[in-house]
Amino acid sequence: MPRDTSGPVGTVADRVAALNARYRHHGATAVLEHALGDPDLGRVALVSSFGAESVVLLHLVSVIAPETPVLFVDTRMLFKETLEYQRELAEKLALCDIRTIRAHPKKVEFDDPDGTLHQFNTDACCAIRKVEPLERALKDFDGWITGRKRYQGATRQEVEFFEAEGDTRIKVNPLAHWGREDLEEYIVNNRLPRHPLVAKGYPSIGCAPCTSPVKPGEDPRAGRWRGSAKTECGIHFINGRAVRGGTTEENAA
Repeated sequence: MPRDTSGPVGTVADRVAALNARYRHHGATAVLEHALGDPDLGRVALVSSFGAESVVLLHLVSVIAPETPVLFVDTRMLFKETLEYQRELAEKLALCDIRTIRAHPKKVEFDDPDGTLHQFNTDACCAIRKVEPLERALKDFDGWITGRKRYQGATRQEVEFFEAEGDTRIKVNPLAHWGREDLEEYIVNNRLPRHPLVAKGYPSIGCAPCTSPVKPGEDPRAGRWRGSAKTECGIHFINGRAVRGGTTEENAA
């Protein structure tokens, strides 16, 4: 897809306002199809956890712009089912540029030598294994595509198609207005493979030590960091600040 390589012009906030006004009445497919070539967005990557609902956005991008870089953060603490699912989708979908991102081994060795940091400081563990590696991978991009949706919980009810990540880059949330039934219909209609843990009661999937099954009637993200105030891994930002606690707004897709 042709794109203006001179880079976007104007502040992130101004560009976000323009993009939201321009695509306010568009659907997810149109937002992706047009925005990926919009100079106000610039260079963009899809960040995917290859989690419970990730296949929808991955499939949409594979159809609309398969050359879009896909960043997969492997924390080395993921479920084996997630790693197997990632390999399955990478083979099935015609995505041309999947990049696996990991933490620097010496950083992990220094800060978490015995692999127990998640037991007493989940924020620090997420920062080392997910936030810092992703920030490094995104430094060459003007924006990134996430799978966040309004229905996913109280912290995401106001999610728009485009959000400012401080003065740094833009987040694109094409599925912001989709509900669980929309995702289900899309997966069924397109005969897409599901993450194997979904059938075992995991509607939201992160690292194995910090993810548990969700009971009927619970918030879909109740199994993430259960028993703590934490609700987000920290890769999302509000007003330029990393979200690492339970007071604000997971995983990308």
